[in-house]
Amino acid sequence: MLYSLAERRSTERNIIVPTPRTPPRNAEPGRLSSVAASVRLLKAFSEEQVEIGISDLAKRLGVAKSTVHRLAVTLVHDGMLEQNPDTGKYRLGIALFRLGSLVRRRMNVSNEARPLLRELREKVNETVHLAVLDGSEIMYVYNLESTQAIRMRSDVGVRKPAYCTAEGQAILAFQPADVVERVVRDGLLARTPQTVTDPQALRKVLEGVRLRGCAIENEESEIGMRCIAAPLRNDAGEVVAAIGLAGPVSRLSKKALATFIPHVIETAAAISARLGHRARIAG
Repeated sequence: MLYSLAERRSTERNIIVPTPRTPPRNAEPGRLSSVAASVRLLKAFSEEQVEIGISDLAKRLGVAKSTVHRLAVTLVHDGMLEQNPDTGKYRLGIALFRLGSLVRRRMNVSNEARPLLRELREKVNETVHLAVLDGSEIMYVYNLESTQAIRMRSDVGVRKPAYCTAEGQAILAFQPADVVERVVRDGLLARTPQTVTDPQALRKVLEGVRLRGCAIENEESEIGMRCIAAPLRNDAGEVVAAIGLAGPVSRLSKKALATFIPHVIETAAAISARLGHRARIAG
């Protein structure tokens, strides 16, 4: 979205994760969601109590032992819980550690990117942001706005379709084919007259991103806005996020885009290096 300086001053935003609240037990008498119960069961564990038995869990959740047992068996099967063979009690499983590592990785990307994104914003004075892929969408996890009166705004936590955003295309271009196919199956709806809605045309766009090393969005997600984005790689060489630079078409002319593209690619490379990525040297 484009906003004036009078409407909003430039700020840096961090992700604010609200503290989850346990739903009241009497919210829906006799109708306890299995998903909600599973979440409450997992949250019953703590540093003070790493192992809990079925009877204790049943008391805490306020449900029958048989229900807790069925939930525990399911969570053990999926690796979310483990059962101590000696005591019969349950503890958190390794699958939760893997999920937590994914969240930590996202936070590491944001932390490493911030200082370099500030430098990029200082060079170009256009809005810069960081986005990650979440399903078929991107989610903005960091945003630093331009100080100019007319500028692009992307609040932290906002989601957009990956197929029609520069950040999404910069990430999708380096994903396995099944990830792109999932995005296509979810639908390529037109957000503007410029949106690419043909699956084959989208694949060609992604091929161009791979060749250029960056994505260029020309009013595909919002009328009046252009964006450049480049992928971020981790120590394994995987593309885990993308940085973007966006502004109004009145300023981001073809000449301006040509000037800004090297800055975006260089910043992405520098952030990737901080994430442990070592670019291959052609020989």
